Amino acid sequence: MNTYRMGRNAQRTRAAAGLVALLTASAVLVGCGDDNDKGGGASVTPKPSATPTSATPTAPTSAEGSGGMTEDQRSRKALIPEAKTSYDQALKAATAAVAGSKPVAVELKRGAGGKPEWHAKVATEDGTASTVRVDAVSGKADQPRAEDEDGDDKKKLADRLRRATVTAQQAAATATGKKSGTVSAVELDDNDQKKEIWSVDVVTKNDWNKTTFDVDATNRKILREHVDRD
Repeated sequence: MNTYRMGRNAQRTRAAAGLVALLTASAVLVGCGDDNDKGGGASVTPKPSATPTSATPTAPTSAEGSGGMTEDQRSRKALIPEAKTSYDQALKAATAAVAGSKPVAVELKRGAGGKPEWHAKVATEDGTASTVRVDAVSGKADQPRAEDEDGDDKKKLADRLRRATVTAQQAAATATGKKSGTVSAVELDDNDQKKEIWSVDVVTKNDWNKTTFDVDATNRKILREHVDRD
């Protein structure tokens, strides 16, 4: 009887071991099947692809974004070197074209034909004004043209010329003494305080900026300085 039970127990132990082995093998086969579905071998978790970095555009160096200069700066750079006649030479030619006149204003501009010109304004003692164009290369003055003025305008200009004891050349020298450059315009005017001034534009060739100086027309004192970087 004991021998019989021992045999039965041995059979049960072997059967249980076989069942465990069968289950283990099945699990292995299932795992291999999954690997084969994924291409075989150990599965590799794909790395996320790198997102390309878009380049940030470089901001332009100026408002125009061309050569680091604005349109006005490029215009000055092109115009001023073409002028072989200075502002004071242009004023002398303009006043010589109108007997007994004094300078009122002068400005360097591009003429209708593309040539540089000085546009000058002169006036006689009674305030009669004339405009004179002076070739900025040859220095030759055209025929003066009288301006259309009424009696009040003439009197106002005559009074302004009388009160201005500082000349255009002296005002320009004061401005260029403060900032070295080329004088591109000079004009007799009055400021907000109704004081006679010479407005002088000086262009610096290192950056082609224009600086405007308001120079007191009675004592050469600089009342205002403004840099135009446009």
